[in-house]
Amino acid sequence: MPPAPGLLPSFSTACSSPSPLLYSKDKKPRSFHAAPNPTSLSRRVYALLIISVLCLAAGLGGIAFTAANLRRPPRTVTVFRCGRAEDSLRTYRSKVLGEEGLTARPKILGFVGVQTGFSSQDRRAALRNTWFPASTEGLMSLEQSTGLAFRFVIGRTKDSKKMADLKKEEENYHDFMFIDIEEEYAKLPYKTLAFFKAAFKLFDAEFYVKADDDIYLRPDRLATLLAKDRAHRRTYIGCMKKGPIITNPKLKWFESSGHLLGNEYFLHAYGPIYALSAEVVASLAEARNDSLRMFDNEDVTIGSWMLAMNVHHEDNRAICDPKCTPNSIAIWDLPRCSGLCNPVDRMKELHSISMCSQSPTLPSEEDM
Repeated sequence: MPPAPGLLPSFSTACSSPSPLLYSKDKKPRSFHAAPNPTSLSRRVYALLIISVLCLAAGLGGIAFTAANLRRPPRTVTVFRCGRAEDSLRTYRSKVLGEEGLTARPKILGFVGVQTGFSSQDRRAALRNTWFPASTEGLMSLEQSTGLAFRFVIGRTKDSKKMADLKKEEENYHDFMFIDIEEEYAKLPYKTLAFFKAAFKLFDAEFYVKADDDIYLRPDRLATLLAKDRAHRRTYIGCMKKGPIITNPKLKWFESSGHLLGNEYFLHAYGPIYALSAEVVASLAEARNDSLRMFDNEDVTIGSWMLAMNVHHEDNRAICDPKCTPNSIAIWDLPRCSGLCNPVDRMKELHSISMCSQSPTLPSEEDM
């Protein structure tokens, strides 16, 4: 039985003895040469010794490098979540870019959640081509310059294809806040509450802004508005309105709980954009979901909660301007549409107007 491959004896070339000769008539007698020169042999041994030392040094270096890497603690990858809600931008910065030391709840002036849905890819594309930054660098730069963090806010769906498409979009832009709620138009008040809860847990903001994906916005002017000194800690900023309660189920904005409200709505902000101060949102974040009354219309629902909380209503018409002016903050087609009519086209049209996109943050003395 031949010896195992690992057990074969090992011989040094310089020290091996000649193999025994097998007899053959065809072979000529083996000739033997004179013994090598002692000086030449010494040089050869010296060279082998140097090579051996170098190999040993390289091996020890490799072992030391491996040991150092094994002792180094692994990099921690943080996923910025609140329950099942997640800020995809900070998760991307931690997981992919390898940024360390990201704050779990960064302190900022305002968090702006742009509410969107699974059928609104074209609206998000229009926003990214106009006032909403289209890259992670742009989002971070805008946050540094204005103190405002912007994300698209979206829930979930049972449609696997829509979820797969959303995942691809997120991998390209990393500009979403995912919240734990089923996307359904009839449940907008529930989505809004879930948004404020998640935003409060993920960001330490002075104001939390709910905005729709069909308005044109000037982030610099919004930051100026939110940064103003205020005497009231509980503040509700919006374009305030009142109006008759729609009790006919065949009409838009029907309110099934209208009998609880009377004939006219109380003062409340239009739904496309409004802001709540931190103290107000903190109360909402602590509230149990089933402890707050939900009306059919999201803006009415928020307005009813604001009455109960004894907040200060701050009416500002610059956030519901139908055209661009030196003071306009948010532009949308009030009263024809609850947002921009044909938002994809109108967004690009407005952005091409210098008064909308390039005018100074603060109006000049001539415009005042």
